Amino acid sequence: MRKTTISSLFVKFLFFLPIFLFFSVQSARAISTGEIQKKQDGLQGKPLGERIAFWAESFVGTPYDKDPQGEYVTKATIVADERVDCMYLTFRAVELALSKTPEEAIQMALDKRFHSRGILRDGRVINYEDRFDYGEDMISSGKWGRDITREIGRTIQMKGSRGSDSYEILRPQEIKQGLNKLKSGDIFFFMTRPEKRKVNEAVGHIGIIKIEKNPAGKEIFLIHAAGSKNKGGSVKKVLLQDYISRMSFAGVIITRIEE
Repeated sequence: MRKTTISSLFVKFLFFLPIFLFFSVQSARAISTGEIQKKQDGLQGKPLGERIAFWAESFVGTPYDKDPQGEYVTKATIVADERVDCMYLTFRAVELALSKTPEEAIQMALDKRFHSRGILRDGRVINYEDRFDYGEDMISSGKWGRDITREIGRTIQMKGSRGSDSYEILRPQEIKQGLNKLKSGDIFFFMTRPEKRKVNEAVGHIGIIKIEKNPAGKEIFLIHAAGSKNKGGSVKKVLLQDYISRMSFAGVIITRIEE
């Protein structure tokens, strides 16, 4: 009986292995330049926020980038779509949404990802030391949208970090009460509680909002690279209220990029 059971399990393993490998390869496959161009053409005329949300959702299922500083930095490249972390996902979704061609998206990245501007030489970025390494610097730069946190709900002051005295954030309950004021493409910067900060980094995670309408009303989703550098993960699309209800962050700062 035991031999039969083991043989049966082995046969099932051999049957499902190709399927598993197929989907593993598919999830790690980067979107080709041709596919990007086709999608960009089809998005012309759509509101910017919807375009940002569209590109964020196109990465759902993509494996989490476990490189401590990000594969795109280690490889000194702009495009590294096979694996993403929360910052790269935000970078790429916004850059693609603001551009009409894949080449224009690269030029957009050289502006958006850096305190000053990125320098591309012989296909390699030579000044990634000037990149945005902290989410709070993305917020203060203004390159990643206007801070609309106060417009969504009542804010509170949270202890600052890295030269900032304090941050104005929305607590979970205030986020829930202001859901109807959100728009697709809004960027959520999740703020770490002061006692839990590592290397004094205030922003612990970043995600993008997508709003979908249906006959019953609308649903609000968070698209984010869910994982960690130690354990990995993947890009996921989850109901925002569900995420907020179980998150450990103190609250959020929200920005909105407008045309």
